[in-house]
Amino acid sequence: WSWPTYGAPDVNWSWGFSALLWPVWERAGVWGLFAWRWVTALVAFGFLWGAARRMGARGFAPLVVMVVCSLVWRARSQVRPETLAAVLLAAELWILETRRQGGKDHAWWLVPLAWVWANVHNTWFLGFAVLGFHALDDLLGRRGRAGRVRSRGQTGPSPVPRSAPAAARTAPPARGAQSPARLLWVGLAALAISFANPFGWRALWQPFDFFLHHRDEPIFRSIAELHPVAWGDYWQRGLPLLVAGWPLLALWRARRRGPDWVELACCAAFTALALSALRFVGLYALVAAPYVGRDLDEWLPRPAWLLRAPLASRAALAALACVAAGWAEWSRPEYPLGVGILWNKYPVAACDFMEAHGVRGRGFNEFGFSGYPLYRFWPDRTRLPFIDIHQAGTPADRSLYARAEGSDEAWGALDREHRFDYALLPRGLFGRYGLLDRLDADSTWALVFLDDLMALYVRRSGPLDPVASEVAYRVLPGGAKRFGPLAAACERDSLLRARAAAELTREIAGSPAHAQALLLLSSLAMIEGRHDDARALVARSLAVEPLRGGGHMRLALIALEQGRPREALNEAARERAIVGANAALDVLTGSAWARLGEKSRARAAYRRALAREPGNAEARDSLAALERGAG
Repeated sequence: WSWPTYGAPDVNWSWGFSALLWPVWERAGVWGLFAWRWVTALVAFGFLWGAARRMGARGFAPLVVMVVCSLVWRARSQVRPETLAAVLLAAELWILETRRQGGKDHAWWLVPLAWVWANVHNTWFLGFAVLGFHALDDLLGRRGRAGRVRSRGQTGPSPVPRSAPAAARTAPPARGAQSPARLLWVGLAALAISFANPFGWRALWQPFDFFLHHRDEPIFRSIAELHPVAWGDYWQRGLPLLVAGWPLLALWRARRRGPDWVELACCAAFTALALSALRFVGLYALVAAPYVGRDLDEWLPRPAWLLRAPLASRAALAALACVAAGWAEWSRPEYPLGVGILWNKYPVAACDFMEAHGVRGRGFNEFGFSGYPLYRFWPDRTRLPFIDIHQAGTPADRSLYARAEGSDEAWGALDREHRFDYALLPRGLFGRYGLLDRLDADSTWALVFLDDLMALYVRRSGPLDPVASEVAYRVLPGGAKRFGPLAAACERDSLLRARAAAELTREIAGSPAHAQALLLLSSLAMIEGRHDDARALVARSLAVEPLRGGGHMRLALIALEQGRPREALNEAARERAIVGANAALDVLTGSAWARLGEKSRARAAYRRALAREPGNAEARDSLAALERGAG
């Protein structure tokens, strides 16, 4: 899937998922992909709710827990092999908990389940971990029962009368017929059949090979989902509450009833996995769901008024709790509700340009954006990426690639080794700004395409030199470093300003993702004193990308210039909601308050700016001017 490794043996441990998903995409399109997400999530949480019921959970509390856990799972529910692994993991929990609670023993169903898992996702080993926890519980349970029989002279547990308290009635029934050896044989059979995949032992070895040999490579350390949990991204989904609440509930139940070794083992193992790497957070939420549902159901008090309430009233209360739990997550503007693909997150326009102008050859790319060009151009081998989403390549190439962002030496070595014809680099998501700035400063490269998402460079002294001569940008850079000097030069030079405006207009015409270009055009309009034109350009920019930073800041500046400080404050607040607080916004806010005569609020804003950025000259000078005026 990449040109340097074309023809090398491939170990595709998710081939089964691709084989199942492709007909869905081919026949049902985008709606089919969304249906995949809906069905896999509903089936997985259906199994988990069933497992909680088997463990004794009743009422509506477990359903609320399912919603909370599904919000955590939502971040991992893209159409990816993990969605199928979720169903398999949930089915395994249901099978094993049904068996553990005295229901029908379907443990042998785990053998075909393991075979499917080994062919669709590299988390297959987690199924064996859960199986091992249950085998250990069988062993501990048998020893515990034998000890009780010897001490009491009984041949089995005494029956629990229906008049006993609810807590006693929900205790797990006896499992005297269960044999610890049974799960051992099931596990051995499941492991043996897992080798029945197109890649044999190599597919099973992949997760261990990564852990032992590759996880410390710089390229893998740059991948966000391999980092520890970023709590700021997950608090709205309820993850902190889940991570804190599950062990507390498990320990409360262990103190009250005795330890549930399966739950304690799952809690320890999957919490450690989730905290160590973001990619395990979704599977952690799945495993937590049935146990937290059961424990919470036992822990919650049941006042008399609630027990006397009609069933419909209790159901409505649970439904309100579900909506309340999900509201913060569902209302996030960066994750709009709807059915569709956000094409402005993919290099669609850049690939259109490549096709129209014959850009091909040895390309360099960001691995996070390798999928769309592969899909778009396959089977054209002349446009394969340099590195794919699974970071295929030699260790030396991966090392140089990871360091090329910040090192002239690494980029030079990589380019000398492969002699790239073009470089397709991101400007927004996964943006590698250092490399953009480096190519801007290198006269042997020409920037030929630009939009909010991507920048495309071609080498001048090569087969793409005619493209460079015909359509290269002469003024605009792809990176951020040259924008400041360019803006200052445009203020002084009207001819340069006109050339920059023409290139921005070309950028806007070349891609629907042009919010940044509209903002830059508005800056040129403000230099020329055309504030109404600037305001209209910013409005167009926000229509293209409502959550892009800088738009409301520009509107606030225009409002100040036109003598509307109250409007400037409102726009500054909107900008702060998108990008967070910063010194520039504090300075602008201080200026607006000063225009309104609110000098104490202006001073406070300037002081906040200096606290965030002690060297901010504008904040320091503005505060000094206020102090002199007060004196």
